[in-house]
Amino acid sequence: MSQRRLDLGLLFLLLMARVRIDTLADMVLPTRHQDVARLPLVQRLFSPHAQELLKDWLTDPLSLVLISIAFAGFFLYLLADLAQERWGEAKLYPVKLALIWLIIAATVIAGSAKLIALRQMNGPASYCHDGGVIQTEEAVKLFLAGRNPYVEDYLNTPLAEWGLDLRSALYHYPYLPWTFVFCAPFYLLARAVWGYFDARMVYLLLFVLTLVLSLRLARRPTHRLLLVMALGLNPIMGSDVIFGQNDIFVLFWMVLAWWLLPRGEPERRQEWRYLASSAAAGLALASKPTAWFMLPFHLLALWEVHWEGRRWSISPRWWSRALPMLAVFLALAGPYFVWSPAAFVDDIWKWASGTSATPYQIRGWGFANFVLALGFVESRLSYFPFWIPQLLTCAPLLVLLVWRQVRQAHGPAGIALHTAILLFVYAFFSRFFNENYVGFIAALLAIGLLAEDGAEPAHAAHEAVSGI
Repeated sequence: MSQRRLDLGLLFLLLMARVRIDTLADMVLPTRHQDVARLPLVQRLFSPHAQELLKDWLTDPLSLVLISIAFAGFFLYLLADLAQERWGEAKLYPVKLALIWLIIAATVIAGSAKLIALRQMNGPASYCHDGGVIQTEEAVKLFLAGRNPYVEDYLNTPLAEWGLDLRSALYHYPYLPWTFVFCAPFYLLARAVWGYFDARMVYLLLFVLTLVLSLRLARRPTHRLLLVMALGLNPIMGSDVIFGQNDIFVLFWMVLAWWLLPRGEPERRQEWRYLASSAAAGLALASKPTAWFMLPFHLLALWEVHWEGRRWSISPRWWSRALPMLAVFLALAGPYFVWSPAAFVDDIWKWASGTSATPYQIRGWGFANFVLALGFVESRLSYFPFWIPQLLTCAPLLVLLVWRQVRQAHGPAGIALHTAILLFVYAFFSRFFNENYVGFIAALLAIGLLAEDGAEPAHAAHEAVSGI
């Protein structure tokens, strides 16, 4: 397949995966048909007869129409692609980009809005993710009330009604403070305007902004289209946005930090961009531990560390460029650590590592399944030293990735690609390698393969795979 046709093929595959995953997800919602039929929008759009005709065992009438809109958007994209031979890439680029936005709106954005509306009708423990939505909203309430989300438990909140076994999350808030601090003003505003708040309101805003910023990370028009569709129609992360997992929250601050890196501006403006990028990276680090894997690679970019010939090179302002990152992180996380060090460490680190009194279970798509299959633990809640395979694999890998970055890749593409690789290996050998991590890593890989590094063309990132 030629590179010009690559966007057409990828869009179809992503749309097909997006629709199939969404319809399968709908099947686990037993009252979806009845609940959707009660939505005021559905009652205005479809007569009872139309709803009966649209009844389908896979999904509801509203979703069926949205799916048809999405495939109609692909049909128009196909026509635009064919017309590109006559009218040229430059003229058809905005048309194709608008159609990608239409498809994203008809699937991810509309799907999220539907579940937000369904949740308001059916209660706070329905149609959402437990941690990214319910628990984060409860943490916002605790924050606004002057209470510590890391000290309190969540036994008397809607989280207790969200039913899965092994609910140790009722005793831990595993995310860092920026997740609830940033959401707090949106909570107050939404309650004042609409009378209710759903954390997905924030996630959808950041989802759209992430796609907008990603357009500036790539140079070639085709790469921009590929990057927007790869991020916007990510088969797993799209579902995470719809149900309210908070990986898009973390990804936005990472993308913002990379977008802020200098791109050939005059030297006097470059330093301000370095400082702003450092501060944005601090916000990412203060959101969720998955962002911590970008730290060594982002510091290398901030400090302009290079290997030139047989000598190292580093910016003389390296220390000042790290200060905003450190200051932002300490300003957000420091007070909660000082407030209760034991509770903070227990929630952020021990719960995930299995050393807490109420740990997270062993599960996922990685090495942990071999541990379970071979009976190395008594139960899913037992401790196992996953840090040993993590150390044996990640330590040499980190050295290799750092060495590659200082020699070849210094910008967003290199940072994203190296972060994705290191996070994948660490997560694979961790206590849990949940599905949402796969979607998050896929988003990082898309940026790493399609973004640009400094003044180099975007295709340089593709060569990174063979250089590792």
